[in-house]
Amino acid sequence: MTWDEWLSLALVVLCLLLSAFLSSSETGLTAASRAAMRRLQGQGNPRAGIVNDLLAQRERTLGVLLFGSNVAIVVASSLAAGLLAARLGPVGILVAIAIMTLAVTVFVGALPKVAALNAPDRTALMAARPAALLVRIVGPVLAGIEALTRRLLQLAGGRARAVHAHRGGLEAEGAPIDRHAERHDRDRLGDLLDLRELEVSDVMIHRTKMVTVNADDPPETVVKAVLASTFTRLPVWREKPENIVGMLRAKDILRALQAVEGDASKVDIAAVMTEPWFVPDTTPLADQLKAFRRRKTHFALVVDEYGEVMGLVTLNDIMEEIVGDISDERDVDVPGVRPQIDGSVHVDGSVAIRDLNRAMNWSLPDEDVTTIAGLVIHEARSIPEVGQSFTFHGFRFLVVRKNRNRITALRITPLLRRSSGAA
Repeated sequence: MTWDEWLSLALVVLCLLLSAFLSSSETGLTAASRAAMRRLQGQGNPRAGIVNDLLAQRERTLGVLLFGSNVAIVVASSLAAGLLAARLGPVGILVAIAIMTLAVTVFVGALPKVAALNAPDRTALMAARPAALLVRIVGPVLAGIEALTRRLLQLAGGRARAVHAHRGGLEAEGAPIDRHAERHDRDRLGDLLDLRELEVSDVMIHRTKMVTVNADDPPETVVKAVLASTFTRLPVWREKPENIVGMLRAKDILRALQAVEGDASKVDIAAVMTEPWFVPDTTPLADQLKAFRRRKTHFALVVDEYGEVMGLVTLNDIMEEIVGDISDERDVDVPGVRPQIDGSVHVDGSVAIRDLNRAMNWSLPDEDVTTIAGLVIHEARSIPEVGQSFTFHGFRFLVVRKNRNRITALRITPLLRRSSGAA
């Protein structure tokens, strides 16, 4: 083979590899979990942020990837046909068609897509930077082609457009509204589908933040605690807080109180309690949502593999993952979170990371630990002393108070927000 023939063969292989990469990238970006990407972006993963940007312009991204893949296939097929035609004559074109059809079907179509579907998140992260570069370069070209196509269609269909101008005008008026509604519905559907990527442990209220009552307390104490709470249901424990033996509903307490003419000491707490419902911490949110509907209740206790209570999950917690935060006039500020004038926040060590994120609109990771004190210990790989400070995830954490081996108070300063404000 001559040098030119070797070069043509190398270009054919290179184009096929490029097309395979673009094909797997398209599949990975389509199948990637938006919930996982948002979580990784919150942890500071730059490639996850690029993936989210690409998904925000989904139509253009997929159009560019498909365009690039098709161009690579056309170039490879043309080079292969020319190479084999020079060697075998006219028969070489038929041989090139057969070889390229097999190569494109198997090595460009099937294998890359199957591999991407087996690990969509990893594929999307791997393809993020090259895909973003291609969109930046080819996107304007593709937009120009689309504009030229629309112009040609307008020139070819000018007369027909005049006949249907009135009808088309009415349809055009509703088009932006329809597109907005469809986009809104797709976003909501995407959030709903992402529920399968999350487990109840991701949204539960940790046991350290649960409001509970002791079954061994006098009835009047229990009644007072239930009625004074801002929650309509409270877990009941005996001997130790982790030993949940029942649930108390405020409306049941009110009925029992009315039956004894307001004498709280005569209320039979055991008779008013209902059976607690325990669910595994690994239950997907989508399955838990179905279970809430099936049991016609919206409150469950979360347990780990050993049966230990980890926290509780409500229907409201799951709904907030779909539609965002839901608040009403009874909502109160997160206890233990005190924003300061200088932009820092004083936080009790027992505050759940999820509650802090919602209260301050932050994105601190909560996959490995639950409380803010646990996060500092996890990142520091030790139990810090009072006065020590650490910087991670775009925040500075200063240990303010400690009780033995427990961090009880922290001052957290968002560095990114401070630097943007200074600029």
